Formats: sequence, structure tokens, C-alpha cells
Amino acid sequence: MLSTETNTSVILSSPGITAGFDRIDPLTDSRWPEFLQRHPRASVFHSRGWLGALRDTYGYRPLVYTTALPGQPMRDGAVFCEVKTWLIQPRLVSLPFSDHAEPLMGSQEDLLALLTHLRQEVSEGRWTSIELRPPGRHGEWPGFRDGTQYVLHSLDLQSTVESLFKRLNKDSTQRKIRRAVRDGLRYEEGRTEELLQTFFRLVVMTRRRKALPPPPLAWFRNVIKDLGDHAKIRIARTRAGQPAGAILTLSFKDSMLFKYGASDATFHSSGTMPFLLWRAIEDAKATGGSVFDFGRTDVDHLGLIRFKDHFGTEQTPLQHKICSAEPSKHNSSKWKLRAASAVFGKLPDSALILAGRLIYPHIG
Repeated sequence: MLSTETNTSVILSSPGITAGFDRIDPLTDSRWPEFLQRHPRASVFHSRGWLGALRDTYGYRPLVYTTALPGQPMRDGAVFCEVKTWLIQPRLVSLPFSDHAEPLMGSQEDLLALLTHLRQEVSEGRWTSIELRPPGRHGEWPGFRDGTQYVLHSLDLQSTVESLFKRLNKDSTQRKIRRAVRDGLRYEEGRTEELLQTFFRLVVMTRRRKALPPPPLAWFRNVIKDLGDHAKIRIARTRAGQPAGAILTLSFKDSMLFKYGASDATFHSSGTMPFLLWRAIEDAKATGGSVFDFGRTDVDHLGLIRFKDHFGTEQTPLQHKICSAEPSKHNSSKWKLRAASAVFGKLPDSALILAGRLIYPHIG
């Protein structure tokens, strides 16, 4: 177990590398949000709002390793959550249920020093494993093996709205957006409990099609509560007022991220999701955004990759990095959920929702 003190200094050394690290609580240390505002690669997943939602929903304790000593301005920081339940032993994840989370270290030397220390903590039994989810190409990390692979999609918003629309695939995305308008889809957005309940019903419907349990309703409620105006539910309704689809977007500085999407398959032919995403892109552009982040996609989910490609996006690789005391025992929870899909597919909605509440805390 880590010390419960807010700051814990550790000194480490390895051949050619010597660095001092302090462990801080990003939810209470006032330097963390100020540092994120300055750092060009900080994302919404580093933010207090996101970390607070993880803690409030799943009890995951966040911590940051930084070379800044107490009282000094922060110039770097790598954020993790301690994932520990009655079922699993403590492990560090950067970060649970997050599309990506770059270690915001000041130099390659500091990053290597941090990796050295993290490996040492695993060998000492402090953690059963440590997992990082850095976007981009990072090559080999000593002592860490490659984990699950994903693809990240992002859209540069520097062009005009007209130019952005022209970059959309004509035969699918543009046509579907025009179809949605023709069919009279109505758009609404906000953060109310009514919109949250509508969104969650669509999430359950979507997860049922995939034979997977949904994340807990409390998770979405805490994301909206803790991120405040930086989280927004966007819903498309038919002329008759039926919810056809919904997305949840998160904003941080000049970036907007598409985090969750859900829909009623009955209305897929109306172009619900392209319609909602285009409205979100227009909103991001109108509020001064420079990047629209489509989030991560499994490399084997070719249909979703193609769907995101059709928005004129650029791809970036995402390779999870894992250090584990017993590599054979560190398995992704993703395949376990898929293996249980035959059971989940037969459950009524109430039982499927309960399964999500019971399972998700253990798979961060």
C-alpha cells in the first residue's frame, strides 16, 4: 500500500540516470490544474473532473509522480489510478476507462527514470502490474511489454466549417447527415437528469446488441457532475419525439472528445450518429476548438475505423505498455467480457444493468 500522505518523496537511481520524484494527490494539490493548463499535451483524462469521477464511482485513488518538490512549480507529471478491489490486488493504471493518457514528463531522461522506479515498485510487490496508455509511437520501454493496440482518430478544426464538411466522405457521411436533416431529426443538448436517463436507456439498448453490460448509471452521472460544463449529452429525436441516438462529449481547453455513443437500431438508416457528430464538430468549432478527438478504436474493429476515417480524420497509433510481476496473469478484461457475452445476451435489462455495476469496478 502507498502512504496516505498527500506527498511522498522517492529518490531513484539507475546507470546514467538520477532523478527525484514526489507523489502527489492531483485532487488536492493546487499545482496540478495549473500545470495542465500550461502543458500542450494535457487532455481531459488528466483533469480533476475525470479523476474525480473515477474516484467517486469506482473508488480508484489518483496519484501523480512528479520531479517537482513540495512548494515548487510543477514542470512534469505522470498520473495514475490505484485500482484495487476485494477481487483484485493493487495495480496502477494510467488511466482506467480512458482512451489515452500521456505521461507528461519533461524529458526522455525523466521518463526513463520514472519507468525504472515503476519497475522497481512492481518487483518489490507494491503493485501487481502497471499499465500506461500513451498515444503515439514510443518504441521500446525497458521492462515494459506491449499490450492492447488501438487506433486514435482526430480531426483538425483549423479549416472553415464549409471546408470541414467538404472533407467528409460524400457517399456515406455527407449523405447521411443530409438524410437526417430531411427526416426531421431534432437535436437537443444539455446535462439534465432527464437527458441522462434518456442517454442511459440508449446505452443499455446498444450494449444489449453487443451482448455486453453497460457501465453503471452512476458513472455517467458522476462524469457529468464532476466535469460540469465540460461534459455534454447530445440527443437526436425523431419528428415523433422518439430518442434515435445520443453521444456524450467531453471538452478540455481547445479540444472536444467523443467519448460515448448509443443508438436505437430502428433509426440507423436516418444517419443518427453522423448527424450528432457533425453537430458536435460544429459546436467545437464555434467555441474556438482546434481539435475534435474521436477517441480510440480496437484495431480489429474495421467498420468503426472506416466510419471515423470518413470524417476526414488523421490516425495515431495507441499501444498500451505493461509491466507485470507475472505477465501470464495480467490479462486484458476485454476478452473476458467477450467470452461471457453468451450469458449477457440472455439477461433481462435489469440484470444486465446490475452486471455492469458489479463488474466494472474490477476491470479498470
